[in-house]
Amino acid sequence: MSEKLEELGMGPKEFAVRANKPEKTVTAILKGESSITPDMAILFENVLHIPAHFWLERQRLFDEAEARTKSRSQIQEEASWAKHFPLADMIKQGWLPQVVALEDKVSALLKFFRISNSNAWEDYYFNQQLKVDFRISLHNTKESHAISAWLRQGEISAESLEAKEYDEKKFKHCLTEIKKIMADHPADFFVKLQNCCLSAGVKVVHTPCLPKAPIAGSTRWINDFPLIQLSGRYKRNDSFWFTFFHEAGHIFLHGKKDIFLEEVDYNGKDSIKEKEADLFAVNWTFSEEEEEELNQYHQIDEDLVEQFAKKFGTHPAMIIGRLRLNGIKGQTFGQKFIQPIELSNK
Repeated sequence: MSEKLEELGMGPKEFAVRANKPEKTVTAILKGESSITPDMAILFENVLHIPAHFWLERQRLFDEAEARTKSRSQIQEEASWAKHFPLADMIKQGWLPQVVALEDKVSALLKFFRISNSNAWEDYYFNQQLKVDFRISLHNTKESHAISAWLRQGEISAESLEAKEYDEKKFKHCLTEIKKIMADHPADFFVKLQNCCLSAGVKVVHTPCLPKAPIAGSTRWINDFPLIQLSGRYKRNDSFWFTFFHEAGHIFLHGKKDIFLEEVDYNGKDSIKEKEADLFAVNWTFSEEEEEELNQYHQIDEDLVEQFAKKFGTHPAMIIGRLRLNGIKGQTFGQKFIQPIELSNK
């Protein structure tokens, strides 16, 4: 604007009179200390013979540039917060873009979480500001930053899945089908598991562990859909399937506003809920009654385990795992039934 006034040989005071605006307002605009409003742009159009939209667009660009400058300054202040995250591993997993500068990493991290700054992250993950959605607080966890990143990636993965409306009866029926998948453990077991659950309105995603967030699984409700997030942490079929049924137990037994994280220490009511989910998983994989029947045999060998697995419709690994856990058999017993699992990182 200064250039146009100079071209017209018009000083700020004359321009203020012609535009019917206070001289101090015009001076502030020329110094970039005040904004041009739509009303002002119309008045300036008559005086300067330059369309109002020109001034409004110039103001918009100026405001955006100012805001981005301020944002860059704030991002620098967020650097100490960002350093708490396993950024290199998140980039390696493809959760964050391949960037080098710390400022770019901070910006990518904020976009990843869909938050404006670290205060928003703290409100969401520490202060339980979204009680109407689901109850979460990572205050008592040792690696809250890494865990929050793992949880967020699960949400991102779930967004791409289309599920039917949640149907509890159908999901209960699905568990019967899923138990058969567990018993057979085909190469595409995860795809079969995921599709079966989607048909009942349950989203199941795989999210690899981060070094500082060794979580086996989690359960929570998001937008009326239960979400089961599995890491396949131990890369073994027995651990994977027990974790899945444990998470399914939370869906049937516990509230929609709770979030459950496996491998995290709980106290009080939450620890009770974990035990209830454990019992649910036991009943679906190798029940206490079935275990008692097997223990009637004094000589338990691999052939007997395989026979009982067929009888109970489970996988031998689930029985092997229980025998090892209870100290009835050593850690090498039935190793041929403990199958390694590899899941896609997508």
